[in-house]
Amino acid sequence: TGRLTFDDLAASYMQNGMKKLAVTTRYTVKHYLDDYLLPRWGESVALDIQPLEIEGWLGSLPRSNPTKDKIRRIMSTVYTRAQKYGLVPRSDSSNPVRWVEQTAKSGYKPIVLEPATAAKIFEALSGAELALAVLVAATGIRISEAMGLKWEDVDYQNKQINLRRVWVKDTIVERLKTEDSEAPVPLTDLLANSLRDWQRETVYGRPSDWVFASARNKGRTPRSSSVLTGDYLRPAAIAAGVKLKPGQRFGFHNFRHGLASWLVNQGTDVKTVQGLLRHSNVKTTLGLYTHQVNSSMLAAQDSMMRALQPGSQTVQ
Repeated sequence: TGRLTFDDLAASYMQNGMKKLAVTTRYTVKHYLDDYLLPRWGESVALDIQPLEIEGWLGSLPRSNPTKDKIRRIMSTVYTRAQKYGLVPRSDSSNPVRWVEQTAKSGYKPIVLEPATAAKIFEALSGAELALAVLVAATGIRISEAMGLKWEDVDYQNKQINLRRVWVKDTIVERLKTEDSEAPVPLTDLLANSLRDWQRETVYGRPSDWVFASARNKGRTPRSSSVLTGDYLRPAAIAAGVKLKPGQRFGFHNFRHGLASWLVNQGTDVKTVQGLLRHSNVKTTLGLYTHQVNSSMLAAQDSMMRALQPGSQTVQ
């Protein structure tokens, strides 16, 4: 085992250790391995790599601290899984990343969209782009979840949206990772009306069709979220007065931040907010979640939908 390279350890991890990860997490891990870790350390003998070498390399990367810390943690996991499978000794000295220091602190502050600003963005959108923006702003669902929706997932009768899959990088469809992520999302009358308007407009409105189907691909796949962001959402945000610097991150996830901030500032019960956003990493809060849309969650989303209407004066 002493002469195994980091590439050998990474290959074992990708084969044996990534199966239980969510599809989005697998994509991220593979990206960091292929684009950062393997080009630098792949041919190095795994047990010869030194902590200070890793630390110096991370410091030289032109990336944010959270990204560097994520790379550090992935590298450490590769060693840990190699120890599990007996590829390297199960001792502290066999994982050099244990002694690598890398802060995860970030100076990045996401743009939080207030309902009044979101409503202005909506005015610059139409059709699928408008329906998607309203859906994400009102529910806080992730863009990969929104793009993975089919019309059969929209349960108008029971006032909920069922999340059954994600669409990542326009190539992968898979069930969500956890029960918390698969919890139904509330569907108020105002949001239902918005989705019905789009369903009547699109030629892909059958139960088995994608809600945001790609006309270019004749409805066989959802549209590209990156194209929707770059060609529609960002220009609409700029037209609405959102100040974006060149290269500054902005996308549908900003609506999720806006929903959470607005509900908390309005005094909505924290458990209701956590349930609405399905924050699986807050286990103590989600412990009471019953996987049923309740009246407080419907009321919370309804208040957001009303504030999002053009001309609303709910938020100054």
